[in-house]
Amino acid sequence: MTRFIHDQFAKDYLEQLLTPYGEVQAPRRVAGEVRQIDVYFIPKPQPRDIPGTLGLLGKIVTTPSLLEPFRNAASATEICDCLLKLLEVRGDLQRQANRNKTRILESDLPKLWILTPIAST
Repeated sequence: MTRFIHDQFAKDYLEQLLTPYGEVQAPRRVAGEVRQIDVYFIPKPQPRDIPGTLGLLGKIVTTPSLLEPFRNAASATEICDCLLKLLEVRGDLQRQANRNKTRILESDLPKLWILTPIAST
């Protein structure tokens, strides 16, 4: 459940922009205490050329990504919460790989992107 209209707009906007290029899960539940990733993006296995009009976002989503958009500067606590979500997802992927007796490559692990209009000290 999104509390602020900006959050919902950012999730919907990113989902619409990225859907042609891969799998978008917005939101995605994280195990443990109820936490949600704003946008979890997994590029398609046979990537299409992502248009240059997406700019930096197009470069970011060439790999699996957790996208956490903020309306204002993210606080230290909010950044830690984002890192915790990333670690939970990476841990889940590693457990899946262990169950399947496969190795997970570093390039297959998602990267965290905190999207904020300004950065606080």
